[in-house]
Amino acid sequence: MNRFEGKVALVTGGRSGIGRAIARRLRDEGATVFTTQRGADKEFDSIPADFSDPQVPAQVVARVIDRAGRLDVLVNSAGMMQEASIEDMSPEAWQRNLTVNLTAPFLLIRAALPFLRETGGNIVNIGSLEGLASNPNHAAYCAAKAGLHGLTRAVAVDHGHEGIRCNAVAPGWINTDLNADLVKNAGDPASFERNIASIHPVGRAGIPEEVAALVAFIAADEAAFITGQIYNVDGGRTAQLSFP
Repeated sequence: MNRFEGKVALVTGGRSGIGRAIARRLRDEGATVFTTQRGADKEFDSIPADFSDPQVPAQVVARVIDRAGRLDVLVNSAGMMQEASIEDMSPEAWQRNLTVNLTAPFLLIRAALPFLRETGGNIVNIGSLEGLASNPNHAAYCAAKAGLHGLTRAVAVDHGHEGIRCNAVAPGWINTDLNADLVKNAGDPASFERNIASIHPVGRAGIPEEVAALVAFIAADEAAFITGQIYNVDGGRTAQLSFP
């Protein structure tokens, strides 16, 4: 398929994990893809960026326009997670988590809107199941992802009449390098993996390419009547009640 032939996509956090799978999927379907994150990306035309700096998002969008002349798809995938109890998290650390996970997407969307308006483009935010529920010691991450889900709906409502769509994907446990390190450092990795599989009705964790497949559909023209939605990609995890 070439659903993105002639279109330009910007994927934040596109050098690894879910972001990398999304960048590759959009490229394979014809898009010109830019990635942006800390450091260079050897596979894609990339824009080094530190999203803890509020000046950076507008600069990134401007560079895409300078290089490609247009923007059709913005995917906000970059993020961070810091484990700490509320009492142990400093206000500075709290703010950094919100800046990277929520404020940076807001600023990227804000900077991109004039160009998405020209192309009838759309935005896909990578949220999380933790925007709907919480794992222990993830207060800042959960708050930011819940905010990102709310921002998704607000953008869809405010800019739908301009031909701009905005949706979010909320992945569950996905086998990324980051999660692989978590499994590796578990006291009993084999048992940990069995437990992860058991909480999913499909009997396994997900892979980044499965998230990318949904993102590509949402961002394509065939999904033109879909906006303001949050899609769980979780192998049925949130549908399954605990037992007994």
